[in-house]
Parts: sequence; structure tokens; C-alpha cells
Amino acid sequence: MITIERVVTVGKSVESVFAYLSDFETTTEWDPGTVSTVKVDGDGGPGTTYRNTSSFAGRETELEYVVQQREANRVFQLRGENKTVSALDTMTFRSTGEGTEVTYRAEFEFKGVTRLIEPLFKSQFKKLGDEAEEGMRTALEKLGR
Repeated sequence: MITIERVVTVGKSVESVFAYLSDFETTTEWDPGTVSTVKVDGDGGPGTTYRNTSSFAGRETELEYVVQQREANRVFQLRGENKTVSALDTMTFRSTGEGTEVTYRAEFEFKGVTRLIEPLFKSQFKKLGDEAEEGMRTALEKLGR
């Protein structure tokens, strides 16, 4: 399993940060690997499904994400699946008094033959995590208070 975890702190309210990031379609604005994210079904709460297309290692891949947990201003979690990988994305939110701290954790578990080449992806995932952290910080700084 490959795990990426980053912490982003911004001077914005936890309510505005949570509202923005728990709308998973905004990934196109802050995650540089995302090509498109479309809500397929649901109201944003548990059970809501999204179709996400991302570019990774020079190839496009599509995952279907399902919201697992959504607790206002506290946690937002989704599980993504396709035939080669399972991803668990968890964002936790904490008010700092001066703003908000977001901890973003993405866990990737490869399936089948792809598991054998997983070690080759580690540096690419680190770069992806660094770029997502910067993209998230930049997007959140543009939010209203």
C-alpha cells in the first residue's frame, strides 16, 4: 500500500474549507492529477458516487468514488475503485482559531499484477502528493472567509 499524507493550514473558516473540499467535483481546481470529476448520483453525503478521471504516469485512469463518511466541518472520506487500484481518501478538518487545518490522507492499494510494480510508483506518488498539497493551499486561499 502507498500512503500520502499532507497537512494544509489556511486562514479561512472551517465551514468554508469543508464546504469547498467536500464538494468532490472541486478536485479539478486543486488536484493537478485530476482531469475531471463528475457527480453521478447522490446529495454529497454517504453513498454519493463520483466518476473521477486522473492522469498518472502518463496514462489516464478512471475510478468510481463513493462517499463513505461526511461529518460537517470534521471529516470527509471517499473510497475509489477500478480494476487495478483501490483508493481511500480521507480529509479531516480542525479549526485553529485563526483558520483551518486540513489533513489529507490518500491510501492506494494495488490489485493483481499491478501490485508487483507498486514500488516503482512511490516517487511518483510523493510528487503527486506535493503537487496536490500546493494546489489545495492555493485554491483554499482564494476562498471567502
